[in-house]
Amino acid sequence: MHFYWRPGIGDPTFAGWFTVALYLVASLSCWVTARKLTLASQERRTWSLISFLFLLLGINKQLDLQSALTDAGRVLAYMQGWYGQRQLVQLLFIVLVAIACAAVIIILLIWAYKASVPTRLALIGTAFVIGFVLIRAASFHHIDRFLGNSVLILHWNWILECSGISLALLGSLWRQKWHQSSTID
Repeated sequence: MHFYWRPGIGDPTFAGWFTVALYLVASLSCWVTARKLTLASQERRTWSLISFLFLLLGINKQLDLQSALTDAGRVLAYMQGWYGQRQLVQLLFIVLVAIACAAVIIILLIWAYKASVPTRLALIGTAFVIGFVLIRAASFHHIDRFLGNSVLILHWNWILECSGISLALLGSLWRQKWHQSSTID
């Protein structure tokens, strides 16, 4: 078993470049939102974290680092002798990711209880993107087949990923507008 991943452009399609652009626009917007808030506020740290995360995910989208993770997992499974049971491990991974994402959403919403509604919206979108990326990294073939299907001309993987990014971007733009119309952070 060999490690086949090599650095390069992971998704050179229009949808791939659009998704990268959306990550970068959302990252920039979240950074601008953070800069408009009180310096030491929890909300400012939240927007800064989302901005940094989306920048990293935009870079990851085109370098295809999740494929490197999948390839490394495949090599590890083979070397440790559990490659034949990998589907059970993948299923367990996906279930744990789903539980973790649900817990993170609940915890973030409790933690952000006093945050603005736009910030909560962005946190939900961010949790959605993180869950999507982690499940994609598991490379579970049944999910890969589903994500490869399309609605009209749009593939599910593009719809799901861009929806989460768009929620965060919408929250950011809404929070900027909200900040402009009030003097209270």
